[in-house]
Amino acid sequence: MRRILQLAFLAVCFSSTVGCFLPIYSARPERRVQQLLYTSEDLRSLVDEWERFWFLDSPSHMTPIRTHGGVM
Repeated sequence: MRRILQLAFLAVCFSSTVGCFLPIYSARPERRVQQLLYTSEDLRSLVDEWERFWFLDSPSHMTPIRTHGGVM
């Protein structure tokens, strides 16, 4: 039982340091900024794609201002 508790404690210790143990960004500041910009652009395009899929980017027909719709 003691051995199992020791192994569980070690597993918790190692799993809590995964972010530092396996870095996902470069150590060089210039390269890291470029990687962060690419990541943020990817996330921004993901939101745009989600809105396009659910037709949330189209204009609302519930506006209080009615437009003519014809040629003026």
